[in-house]
Amino acid sequence: MTPQILIDGEGLLAEFVCNQLSSSYLVNRQSIFEEIPEEIELVLVLDDAWNPAVHQKAEQRLKTAGIPWLRGFVSFGEGIIGPLIRHDKPGCSLCADKRRLIAGPDRLEMWDIQMKFASGANVLRDAWVSRTGLSQMAILISNEVQKILKGEPSSLEERMFMTNLRTLTTSSHFFLPDPLCPICSPIPEDTPELAQISLTSSPKINGEGYRCRSIDELKTVLTADYLDERTGIMNGKMADFRLPFADVLVNMPLFGADEGVAGRTNSYELSELTAILEGLERYCGIEPQGKRKKVRESYNNVKHIALDPASVGLHDQEQYAKPHFPFKPFHPDAPMNWVWGYSFLQERPLLVPELLAYYSLGQGEGYVYETSNGCALGGSLEEAIFHGIMEVVERDSFLLTWYAKLPLPRLDPFSANDKEVELMVDRLREVAGYDVYLYNSTMEQEISSVFAIAKNRQDKGVNLICAAGANPDPVRAVKSSLYELAGMMVRHDKILEENRHKYEQMLKDPYAVRLMPDHGLLYGLKEAENRLDFLLDDNRPLRTFAEEFKQPPTNTDLKDDLQDILQRFRELDLEVIVVDQTTPITKRNGLYCVKILIPGMLPMTFGHHLTRVKGLERVLQVPVKLGYAKQPLTYEQLNPDPHPFP
Repeated sequence: MTPQILIDGEGLLAEFVCNQLSSSYLVNRQSIFEEIPEEIELVLVLDDAWNPAVHQKAEQRLKTAGIPWLRGFVSFGEGIIGPLIRHDKPGCSLCADKRRLIAGPDRLEMWDIQMKFASGANVLRDAWVSRTGLSQMAILISNEVQKILKGEPSSLEERMFMTNLRTLTTSSHFFLPDPLCPICSPIPEDTPELAQISLTSSPKINGEGYRCRSIDELKTVLTADYLDERTGIMNGKMADFRLPFADVLVNMPLFGADEGVAGRTNSYELSELTAILEGLERYCGIEPQGKRKKVRESYNNVKHIALDPASVGLHDQEQYAKPHFPFKPFHPDAPMNWVWGYSFLQERPLLVPELLAYYSLGQGEGYVYETSNGCALGGSLEEAIFHGIMEVVERDSFLLTWYAKLPLPRLDPFSANDKEVELMVDRLREVAGYDVYLYNSTMEQEISSVFAIAKNRQDKGVNLICAAGANPDPVRAVKSSLYELAGMMVRHDKILEENRHKYEQMLKDPYAVRLMPDHGLLYGLKEAENRLDFLLDDNRPLRTFAEEFKQPPTNTDLKDDLQDILQRFRELDLEVIVVDQTTPITKRNGLYCVKILIPGMLPMTFGHHLTRVKGLERVLQVPVKLGYAKQPLTYEQLNPDPHPFP
């Protein structure tokens, strides 16, 4: 039986496609809002202009009818074909348009135009429509129709063709379905059952390290699925050849702004892949996209099953009282949004304030400033949890060192007996012109941590750069901190010189430190160096790695490492809470994302006015436990200067 097609459209594109297909198929020319014959196997919605209102109505009509459909239209000098939309699969025209518009340079203006057209505003024929261009589009559409009706894989599954109607060049672009799409998203509701975590085996690569999947395995999908200049979650990349190690920046477009994420390794190929992974972690942490949130209550109404919001540290009361402060004091009777997490200490699901679980939230009804601190991506849930804990530990050890001015033991990097560490330190000295100082910042949970400082050997440029690392293997912690130091070199020199007066003012007024870059650039000034004298004192002897660190565990399964770490936290009565941020975007490739919260440990904040230490007694007690102080500190004794974390 000859397949039947329905074509909805009155313009030239619909006419050309109809002429090409009529010789091989039965073509019905009618509106999709008329009764659709049962024999129709495919619907084409074609237009010489961009009419999103029609596409949205087609989504609803054809989803109900269970008929696959394909669209073609013209928008601002470009012919758009696709995607192929099936009612039983995510990835609709709304998802495709969202990806296309967000990845574009004029996303806000284009989104406004789409909303205007979708509301029924008059749509004009595109000025670049030509018979030649539409004829080429018709050929592409006809070829895809033949594939679809023969049961062959279509080139428009989760893809769009884009034809430049001025040059007639055509490109193919992959897009990912929007997990929050109101039309096609299949994500479930957030429930305590879905938050339950039972650790399973996660064998390490070749039985060593702290990863369960190799970058070689992932590189076949990372660029293909996530990096596309027209429709990608990330839409651009740039290698920075000025830095001492291979540094690649990848751009992640958001509605409000572009956000850059970096990868730093010894190879540009690996750095690009690392940057994409970093971007995916950031993407997952923006808002809930793996489960639909549904709990909105006051803490007092859910406190028997919820994390106490005050346990994570608050801002000073005088800060809350200041005009225009962006957060309000926490009140247990005030309603807020909650998501489900899992407490390893209590061994049960736990409600967590959404603004703590997702870093971009908090304005309006928020009570604290929260960052992506504790977010991590992994090839298994166990791997993601492990690295999320490492980030919390790294930031906590850095801040505790800073606030308590701990005179940490200085490490001899050449005692690590690791050739790569030696070469990295030498390269930073000879190529970038920085001496490296490493300190053992391991805290009471006994996870090897490092506080790193790079000091400029020259008179020009940023003077001091600080970074941190944490890992059961101290050598890995050091390498991580060295890559972070390298990423700040050269890049900030010009900014510092052009804005020197601004940063000199921050020496006098710590509350002028408002943004993330301000912290690092303040300590780029030579005048700020004395604030780190408690570490930079040259009189202290160098300590070897063997003297300062225990041998790392030799487990071949990440699950075993993770269980050992969790047991140590239980012994210290520190609660590890996991919020699973995994979205369909990452899960399609077996990648998991989590947010780790450990109430009591110091959260990283940026902007001195947003410091969060009140209520965190640990910062006062740990110096005594580690032998740095004879009695607990008071809040008044803590370092009043802005921290130098870049």
